[in-house]
Amino acid sequence: MQKIILQLEELVCPSCLQKIEAAVGRIEGVLQFKVLFNASKVKAEIDPSKTSAEEIGSAIESIGFNVLSQKIK
Repeated sequence: MQKIILQLEELVCPSCLQKIEAAVGRIEGVLQFKVLFNASKVKAEIDPSKTSAEEIGSAIESIGFNVLSQKIK
């Protein structure tokens, strides 16, 4: 298991949160995650043999949100 934090551009509406939740929730290997609306972050626990921070970032960017940074713990 690996913990990641993705810093996103500012989220401005609740539907943004729902779109990100749907995109991240479809990725195999995401064990659990939370979208922090006020902080504009996604915190996730992943199985690194099935997915990566880069893959999650790409999924978020593919629906129109910029990922500003990624941290892997």
